[in-house]
Amino acid sequence: MDAAAKEAAVARFVREYPQVGQADRDHPALVGNAEAAWSQVPGCPAGVPVLLHGLLDQAAGPEALRVLGNVLMDSVFHASAAMSTALPFLIRLAADPDIAVRPGVVDLLVVAAELSQPVDADNERQVLLLGNDCDHPEREWCRSAFAAHASALRALLEDETLPEGLISEDDRECLLAAVEPQRGSS
Repeated sequence: MDAAAKEAAVARFVREYPQVGQADRDHPALVGNAEAAWSQVPGCPAGVPVLLHGLLDQAAGPEALRVLGNVLMDSVFHASAAMSTALPFLIRLAADPDIAVRPGVVDLLVVAAELSQPVDADNERQVLLLGNDCDHPEREWCRSAFAAHASALRALLEDETLPEGLISEDDRECLLAAVEPQRGSS
């Protein structure tokens, strides 16, 4: 999905769910969302803050999640430049038990964690599928975002009140590897 298609998808979402634009902007997970430098992120639609707020809306949540997933991915194997900016908000949203699309938010975090792992330059198959790290700075940006918000992600993973099955053991390991890189290489 190119930048114009992402922008069109966000505009369509805003037209279909106008109530999200008037929603309460004080949710603790989204503090700083409106002030984030979304417009400075290459290829990032201006409406990403509305999509993040859409995740809070019972009716709009599933569509907000679908559009946001498309906006935050450049392809099946590559996160967009906006992913690292969105990660702090996604981590905090995943910790909120009242969000109906919480499992989808967790899935998006797992995808980001998986795609942010460094590519082994000696592994031809990995390089062919994922490209070299030097050509994909978004991986390092995501690793930095995960590191900066490691305590919040660990708190989510250690939450004993998580619903059974929300985070599988494989997903837990993947998310832990994102905040503890040595885990992923052992």
